[in-house]
Amino acid sequence: MKKDLDRLMQERNIDVAVVRGVVKGNSTMFYVVNGAKISHALVIKKRGEEPVLLCGTMEREEAEESGLKVVDTSKYNYRTMLEDAGGDRVKAAVTYHKTIFDEFGVTGRVAFYGLTSTGPNWVLLKALEEAIPGLTVAGEFSDDIFLTARATKGPEEVERIKEAGKLTCEVVRQTVDFMKSHELKGDTLVKADGSPLTIGDCKSEIRLALAKRKLIEEVDTIFAIGRDAGIPHSRGNDPDPIQVGKTIVFDIFPQEQGGGYFFDMTRTFVLGEASKEILDAYAQLEEAFDTVYAKLKGGEWGGQYQTMMCDVFEKFGHETIRQNPQVRNGYVHSLGHGVGLDVHEKPTLSDFPGVTDVLEPGSVFTFEPGLYYPDKGGFGMRIEDVCYVTESNEIVNLTNFPRDLVVEL
Repeated sequence: MKKDLDRLMQERNIDVAVVRGVVKGNSTMFYVVNGAKISHALVIKKRGEEPVLLCGTMEREEAEESGLKVVDTSKYNYRTMLEDAGGDRVKAAVTYHKTIFDEFGVTGRVAFYGLTSTGPNWVLLKALEEAIPGLTVAGEFSDDIFLTARATKGPEEVERIKEAGKLTCEVVRQTVDFMKSHELKGDTLVKADGSPLTIGDCKSEIRLALAKRKLIEEVDTIFAIGRDAGIPHSRGNDPDPIQVGKTIVFDIFPQEQGGGYFFDMTRTFVLGEASKEILDAYAQLEEAFDTVYAKLKGGEWGGQYQTMMCDVFEKFGHETIRQNPQVRNGYVHSLGHGVGLDVHEKPTLSDFPGVTDVLEPGSVFTFEPGLYYPDKGGFGMRIEDVCYVTESNEIVNLTNFPRDLVVEL
């Protein structure tokens, strides 16, 4: 949570955190400006002090919505700095930042964050370190202070994720009803004109349902049938017809409009009747889900649950990623990941070396085992719920949607 930032800065010997860049698509910036509807900004967070938000005149009122101290950057007159530098943008940028850093006492070990291009960022940070005595650029390679703080959510954040989840479940229900509303001709659902109902048609319905609920797709929703369902991140092929007897993996991970919080859930459906092979595999998937889910507990290392899941699937005779890192048929991925301002963030339920993430109170994460047989059976299946760890280390499931495999027509 944000209250952890000063502690994290102390532990990592960071005197000042500077966040730069655009706001849209820049989850760290969105986080520090509290979702204020501005285009780009510079935020200075000194250890032990409240952040300061610097932005242009045109967005001064939107910036006030952040609740932070706001400074209008027009007073620094970047145009004059650029003229004095003879048009050299690097020199002007150094003067601009040095002027601001001098005013706000930015010195010592200064870490930079946010969404900026690697090349220009490297040039600027190198030039700043050379130009400003007493300033040392500090870098964090992974799990930086903001990602670590965001790994646990406060009550308001959890409520927003819950609301996104409620609306997402409505979209899934609407999509299932949409498919059921079509006539069956042979083994294919057809539209009023007699042409096949397709993956693309269903995705159009999904997008319409999301828009009505003020949710957006950052990345194309996964809606894949048959063999494509056996490729975990196959988005599905728009022209493919919706046919009975084939698994449909529906993985939907919408975001609040304006770059807010995500939800992430998956259900697997078979229209009409499912084969014995699919029914047996799904029964094993549900048993594996329930067995390991029952052992989830806050305050514990998340990676152990991936190990448990591999144990269960291997007992059933499925190959796992633990046995073979290149596995394509069986259980082929990690068990879950954090959800928040990014659809994938801390904590992770992975047992990779070096992963030490704990399911702390305030953690919001997915729990998503799956089985995939694109080559041997031409099917795939996954169940994914979003969970929350309470202050008493209890696990609460935020995904209120049934797991029924077969959709009767």
